[in-house]
Amino acid sequence: MPAPRWKVWLSYLFEIHLESTSSDYNPHLYVSLSKGRYQLSTANAVYSFGDLYTNFSRTFERWNWQEYPFQEVLILGLGLGSIPVILEELHEKDCTYTAVEIDEEVVDLAYRYALNNLASPIHMITADAAIAVQQLSPASYDLICIDLFDDDVVPPQFETTDFLSQASTLLSDGGVLLFNRLAYNAEDKKASSRFYEKTFRKVFPNSYCLDVGGNFMLVSDKRAILRQV
Repeated sequence: MPAPRWKVWLSYLFEIHLESTSSDYNPHLYVSLSKGRYQLSTANAVYSFGDLYTNFSRTFERWNWQEYPFQEVLILGLGLGSIPVILEELHEKDCTYTAVEIDEEVVDLAYRYALNNLASPIHMITADAAIAVQQLSPASYDLICIDLFDDDVVPPQFETTDFLSQASTLLSDGGVLLFNRLAYNAEDKKASSRFYEKTFRKVFPNSYCLDVGGNFMLVSDKRAILRQV
């Protein structure tokens, strides 16, 4: 759904509210136009912000493309589709996506505001990600992006070694898993660091915690991230 040009211009001056909606999973969903990009927010978190969704855009700026190229991508937690937007529009990557999103309202918004504008093929699965990772086997993916939040909280079922181990079985040889975590304040950083040390590294001992400013991106293979760019 392309925005009128005048709205795009105005959005660089102030955020323009486009619509509000709700669902059984998200009582507050807000779509706005800001800095020329569509943004999906809840009461306390930003779910998606086009190529300005910095937790993933900054991660891919540091990506070791030469050693870790990818084609098949699994996205757990869709938002408005910032991940395929970033990869297609900023990095000109021709990938095939499987997206898992539990909220039908979010899926509808994603198609209306972003996905229909992309050339990349996207297979959509409307389901609980914890169940989907069990049912997708024996499929394999070169990149798995975990971006699962209930407002600003990662649901506990996704913070277990069982879930991470099941997700790891879906990785191709040389595949990489990314897990987006909040690191906005001292409490967030402490909780995310504890999860990384106590849980994530048990499943991915060669992992890396990348500080992307306000979030930590947990990377299953530290070699996929260039330390200097």
